[in-house]
Amino acid sequence: MRVVVADDSLLFREGLARVLAERGFEVADLVADANQLVETIGRLRPDVAIVDVRMPPTHSTEGLAAAQEIRAVHRDIGVLVLSQYVETRHAVDLLADGEGGLGYLLKDRVSNLDEFSDAVRRVGSGGTAIDPEVVAHLLGRRRERDPLSELTPREREILGLMAEGRSNQGIGERLFLSPKTVETHVHRIFWKLGLLPGIDGHRRVIAVLTFLQSDAATTES
Repeated sequence: MRVVVADDSLLFREGLARVLAERGFEVADLVADANQLVETIGRLRPDVAIVDVRMPPTHSTEGLAAAQEIRAVHRDIGVLVLSQYVETRHAVDLLADGEGGLGYLLKDRVSNLDEFSDAVRRVGSGGTAIDPEVVAHLLGRRRERDPLSELTPREREILGLMAEGRSNQGIGERLFLSPKTVETHVHRIFWKLGLLPGIDGHRRVIAVLTFLQSDAATTES
């Protein structure tokens, strides 16, 4: 799996490149700013772009904007955004197209090499990876207008693990549930959210997006 890393910190991007190489990834290039990232992605066409949210010149959301531009032009390239802090609005913006191949992790997650490598591979394979701390933040908020209000506590828990990018098997192992039980819960979540078979888009991603947007709606209200 070929990867391009974009971060303005020389030490971080070099360290990340070493971690990725040791885990079997091919690091196609390292870049320091958003404009260079967009040009490099178009030229090298890697499997995954790993992008810092805050990049030069203003260190606000240049990385996020570049990630969205990459997604708009190169739908087959996975994008994994890294952030220093929990910023749920950025996660919502990133997943707004309702498709897979996207991830949002805190930079601290890189220290867990197995978990980080799994997230990169998942995003590169068309899945999603949302940082557990972001999910925990969302689950802990009280919402006045909650599209997930019909879900049971167990279904909310499972949706939270879906948001992290865990498969049905991974959810079952985490909650000590059988694969059949997890599948039943997932189908009930889809049904309660109106995500019926045949609906356009990736139902797991759309369910996660609904989960994230419910937090955003509360924040803005």
